[in-house]
Amino acid sequence: MFLLVLAIASAQLSSTFYDTSCPNALSTIKVAVDAAVANEQRMGASLLRLHFHDCFVQGCDGSILLDDTSTFTGEKTAGPNANSVRGFDVVDTIKSQVEAICNQTVSCADILAVAARDSVVALGGPSWDVQLGRRDSTTASLSEANSDIPSPASDLNTLISAYAKKGLSTTDMVALSGAHTIGQARCTTFRTRIYNESNIDSSFANSLKFSCPSVGGDDNLSPLDLQTPTVFDNEYYKNLVNNEGLLHSDQQLFNNGSTDALVSSYATNPNYFWTDFANAILNMGAITPLTGIQGEIRLNCRTIN
Repeated sequence: MFLLVLAIASAQLSSTFYDTSCPNALSTIKVAVDAAVANEQRMGASLLRLHFHDCFVQGCDGSILLDDTSTFTGEKTAGPNANSVRGFDVVDTIKSQVEAICNQTVSCADILAVAARDSVVALGGPSWDVQLGRRDSTTASLSEANSDIPSPASDLNTLISAYAKKGLSTTDMVALSGAHTIGQARCTTFRTRIYNESNIDSSFANSLKFSCPSVGGDDNLSPLDLQTPTVFDNEYYKNLVNNEGLLHSDQQLFNNGSTDALVSSYATNPNYFWTDFANAILNMGAITPLTGIQGEIRLNCRTIN
């Protein structure tokens, strides 16, 4: 039943959705994303992650952008998001620029989807035709954000199940994990791995211990891909083959399990990875969107109209 609903909902999305109603929307978003990434390359990974964390909670509906108020609880304080997700100011800038040319036309959920694509392209990765026409939620779910966004401590079976719950395949999961070819992680998310796990290259682990001590320094950052941390390439998978995955959940993809062969393929063939990543993020972007008269088009991405 879920897959049927997913197919019907995704069929209402279209890459040409704003061609008539706001023909300069996509170019406006691209200029803003390019400027933000040029100012801080890490922002590309942050914007990509916002789309992921949005889609895994209530579907791709912009719910992650809603601020807490005295009468409303959003998702920003959830464990996977607190002191971690970022880029909200960039989204605010994009929204204000798009509103200036097309009032209450382009949703915040669509801005996240387009900004994710433009961020990947800005860092040297593939492009794809973003499917558009999502509307914004008037609700958020702190509990679902805590339960459904995969943890960096997840084992392989847990990851496969978490993605399957959203209608995504194991191939989608492995390909989307390749987003960790860019961005950084906090010490608290990989401390256990570098001090306690055996399926890790010892030189790699030791190189991380200065910035991530066994006690303290929880918020100290390290690149998820030490080789090319601001280039969207296939180095992430090469790292996994060398037992140099930063997070426990990363190395689980290459740990004598069912996904080893796919990781090896991506490590040797970047175009194969890029193709599967583009397909996977389109699949993710089609998770239960609000369309038609569902939801609303927010005027401010942080608040319900």
